[in-house]
Amino acid sequence: MGVVLPLHERPSDPEAGLEALVGLVAGGMERVNAMILSRTGSDVTMIPEVANHLISSGGKRLRPILTLATAALTGYDPARDGDVKLAASVEFMHTATLLHDDVVDESDMRRGKVAARIKWGNEASVLVGDFLLGQAFKMMVEVGSLRALDILSSAASVIAEGEVMQLTAARSTETTEDEYLAVIRAKTAELFAAACEVGPVIAERPKAEMAACRSYGMNLGIAFQLVDDALDYGGTSADLGKNVGDDFREGKITLPVVLSFRRGSDEERAFWRRTLERQEIEEPRDLDEALAIMRRHRALEDTIERARHYGAMAKDALAIFPDSPMRRALLEAVDFCIARAR
Repeated sequence: MGVVLPLHERPSDPEAGLEALVGLVAGGMERVNAMILSRTGSDVTMIPEVANHLISSGGKRLRPILTLATAALTGYDPARDGDVKLAASVEFMHTATLLHDDVVDESDMRRGKVAARIKWGNEASVLVGDFLLGQAFKMMVEVGSLRALDILSSAASVIAEGEVMQLTAARSTETTEDEYLAVIRAKTAELFAAACEVGPVIAERPKAEMAACRSYGMNLGIAFQLVDDALDYGGTSADLGKNVGDDFREGKITLPVVLSFRRGSDEERAFWRRTLERQEIEEPRDLDEALAIMRRHRALEDTIERARHYGAMAKDALAIFPDSPMRRALLEAVDFCIARAR
């Protein structure tokens, strides 16, 4: 069961918001995809099998697209391959975190397919994730930019911290909105920020442009995750690539839950403690009740409104750049991320 999330100024086709950006970096992404395929090769047969199971599963590859886009926005020479190697590194980092996440979360699906851990086991998923991280760092070193290496290696550390923070907060209904935002800044938005920042770094642009691109990525990443939070309760399996309600079943404390808990009655808070903290869930009745409570307190709509707020900050960050097709495409990408909650 889902709930329709009303959005203002919603495009008839949310995918259209990415068309311009995808078109502008199409040549670079062909090279990125070729590099991804070449770098997943190994004499250990299981490694390419597990890696390609997820890599070829149809993700939009938004993060490497952003690396290519911000490099182009800031004048990086496309004849060089630093942007391509860093974009591939970003995608490997993202894929590694997905493999690890599915083990931690005990997820059964990823991008509409059976999760790698179900097909090959938890151990293989973790170790192949580690292999991809190793390959990512090799490519970073090949680029020869210590600053870019520092940004992406720091991001890897922050992402791991975010995972541990989420684990600590798991099933705790006492989690505040600020605490939750700290988790998603680290776990999700940091890689968006790093992916955008390394573009102007290798283009050797001023610090103001590096900071602007990082701010764009950070705020876009927060908006992206908040929309995902809402979609888990108000979307469809096609939107998510996983089962609707998985966050609820796994006891994850996301923003719709935080808002519903804070605004709820004693009886409603007791419901969240029973289902999320004690994991005493009766399906499908309890998921339906969770949705009903969220509707009463406008938790899903307000989560989307917060996503709009961060989306607006992402757009503002690009104001220092002159108008161009790439700048306009990056602004449209913000609308796309939010319009997923259709």
